[in-house]
Amino acid sequence: MRRRLLAVVALVVGAASLALAVAVVISEFPRGLIVVGCMLVAGTVAWYAVLRRGALRTAGLVVAGLALAGAVVVLLTGRPLLDLLVVVGLLVAVGAACATLVVKVDLPDAQPPQHPVLVYNPRSGGGKAERFAVADEARTRGIEPIEFGPPWDLDALVRKAVADGADGLAMAGGDGSQAIVAAIAAELDLPYACIPAGTRNHFALDLGVDRDDVVGALDAFVEGGERRVDLAEVNGRVFVNNVSLGLYAEAVQHEGYRDAKLRTILETVPDVLGPDGGDLDLRWHGPGGQEHRSGAAILVSNNRYRLGRAVGSGTRPRIDDGLLGITVFGRPSGRGARGRGPQRMWREWSAPSFEVDADRAVPAGIDGEALVLEAPLRFHIRAGVLRVRIARRHPGASPSANAPDGPVAGVRWLLHIALGRDQEPQPQRSTVWI
Repeated sequence: MRRRLLAVVALVVGAASLALAVAVVISEFPRGLIVVGCMLVAGTVAWYAVLRRGALRTAGLVVAGLALAGAVVVLLTGRPLLDLLVVVGLLVAVGAACATLVVKVDLPDAQPPQHPVLVYNPRSGGGKAERFAVADEARTRGIEPIEFGPPWDLDALVRKAVADGADGLAMAGGDGSQAIVAAIAAELDLPYACIPAGTRNHFALDLGVDRDDVVGALDAFVEGGERRVDLAEVNGRVFVNNVSLGLYAEAVQHEGYRDAKLRTILETVPDVLGPDGGDLDLRWHGPGGQEHRSGAAILVSNNRYRLGRAVGSGTRPRIDDGLLGITVFGRPSGRGARGRGPQRMWREWSAPSFEVDADRAVPAGIDGEALVLEAPLRFHIRAGVLRVRIARRHPGASPSANAPDGPVAGVRWLLHIALGRDQEPQPQRSTVWI
């Protein structure tokens, strides 16, 4: 009933806000066009500035700021109360629509392990493990806590725990550590639990673990349900989220990245995307079989990400599709079979495997960790190899698991719920797509 009411609110308030926006634009022409023009100028000049350094970057950012300020001034000199009403109405509609996306999956029952082990990194996430006393909380649940420390060999530490009788593995730490423990759990067919004690906890989010409930995630080994998900690998190394080549990969190689991530990325942009940026010389084949070269970045992920969407952007609708997500940004230089010109700048598709070649070792960001990999880079999906346990009170699925693929589908989806249908439209499983 609650979801049905939220869907009705989203539809009614959204329609009313859009109608009011159209009326304001018509009655105050050409003010709306001036605002849009200022925003376009601000965005274009800001992008130009990001691609440069020194005085050119400073000047570009100043011009972009002035254009943005101009848009605000034009808005305030009109009828700001009506503009504010439109903005508030749209925010309410979007908020109500997003609230209907809350996913709660009832996972199949699973027998609790007899000797579960929690490996925790006290340094991860600014000390989350100690702040939430996960070691003590684990003991109260019959889970043996093991602190990860010197000599900092997580693989050896986990394998020793298994040799000592562990029949369930949980990791409280960042996604790089989660990948190592998950790989061992998959190899030995042991249940695994992801405890969100890292900084971002992207894997936990897409698994359906509540990132704000660190302690509650331990209940996965007490009364949790189980689902099977995929892992991915590059040159034999397992990753749970993604491998980035190009812009982000170059940034994470810098010594100051951990302390100033945004500044480091901005300083790397001109080297990769700027007018003097060098070609990355990463050779790859698209879904049609043609060879291309990347001029900016490649992202290969354990299942595809939902990119550039209003809802759920940056998350994976599912991690059990059995396919890699491949996204190539930049200036592909390959030509089609009929001699056509260069392909578009952004391409994405899904496939069970992918290969990137180069004439030198390739800097890579693997689940946020900086590494250099020998070419060629061979990516593969390992479908359904990981038995994940998730606490009953946690969602059990990605926040974008039921997200519609566009505005039209979104409206249709909201209408479906508002009319009281028993089943909401489900996103289709990925095949190969571009």
